[in-house]
Amino acid sequence: MLVLNCGSSSVKWRLYDDDRIVDRGTVERVGEPGGGPADHETAVRRIIDGLDLGGLVAVGHRVVHGGQRFTAPVLVDDAVLAAIGDLVPLAPLHNPANLAGIAVARQALPDVPQVAVFDTAFHHTLPEAAATYAIDRDTAQRYGIRRYGFHGTSHAYVSRRTAELLGRPYGQVNTITLHLGNGASACAVAGGRSVATSMGMSPLEGLVMGTRSGDLDPTIVFHLRREGGLGVDEIDDLLNHRSGLFGLSGDNDMREVLARRAAGDGAAALAFDVYCRRITSYVGAYYALLGRVDAVTFTAGVGEHAAPVREAALAGLERLGVVVDPQRNAGDGDRFISPEGSEVAVCVIGTDEEREIAREARAVVAAAG
Repeated sequence: MLVLNCGSSSVKWRLYDDDRIVDRGTVERVGEPGGGPADHETAVRRIIDGLDLGGLVAVGHRVVHGGQRFTAPVLVDDAVLAAIGDLVPLAPLHNPANLAGIAVARQALPDVPQVAVFDTAFHHTLPEAAATYAIDRDTAQRYGIRRYGFHGTSHAYVSRRTAELLGRPYGQVNTITLHLGNGASACAVAGGRSVATSMGMSPLEGLVMGTRSGDLDPTIVFHLRREGGLGVDEIDDLLNHRSGLFGLSGDNDMREVLARRAAGDGAAALAFDVYCRRITSYVGAYYALLGRVDAVTFTAGVGEHAAPVREAALAGLERLGVVVDPQRNAGDGDRFISPEGSEVAVCVIGTDEEREIAREARAVVAAAG
């Protein structure tokens, strides 16, 4: 099984023999000056040409946006490819890269099944009340405005792995998963089903991120347009690329923010506080929605490696049974960071989106016979 994860400027790939990784790599700076591949087609072609793919049963592809049409992974044919193309306006930075990877793999490996695994698919179980924005219904329907959610493969993998760590059936565990990387999202998972998630129609909504603002009053957009004279593209760039940790402190890397905060930098301290406060508010809200929470799980670059974020984000939730043990919090690897016997387990689990893509793609191929 070959897994291709085409990002906006990179391609991550892994080659599996059953569940064992036999080869892996990442191609960086795709389409950027400085020696990277000219485009995703070139990058994927180099990857495929450099591998021994004898016995390959399928290629699993990450696709960011599946809209309302794709609620599960699918075998790719011409119609599926065209439908993914129709969804480009909902994910203009990612779906074109995903399409390019699929197109090259289909051409290079014409007899090998290609499977598209969608970031949004895990969230198709959202209740309508969670997926619906309170705007005019006809307008929303006409333009596909609803909550889709993202990071689905990560939330699926981590919530399942949390159940394994607890030694309980996946269908009986309620988990709040916190995917904290340069992009960040929270998800409430009830018995394996996503019932709430912080990202919305796009990956801009929700938590504070590396360069994205997360939640904000929509009037800010109107105000910037009317009073500041900013164009739509300028506002888009501001909220997606010049906000979040970067907008508040000048650094989008949490490691730098933490170092500057420790040195007494006021801007970094405020950025840290805003970041963690937003996480706390989502954990509390999702606790109320779930009614019973068995675990809160941190994952991705910040979630796995920034102990001060984990501690601050859950501070003050002791009455809900959510407690972080300082010694365990300072450790490494997949583990509990809550005290022994805590009412709610707090976990750190390394995400593995490629392994989840491989698992889902394998199931699709097996079902197709």
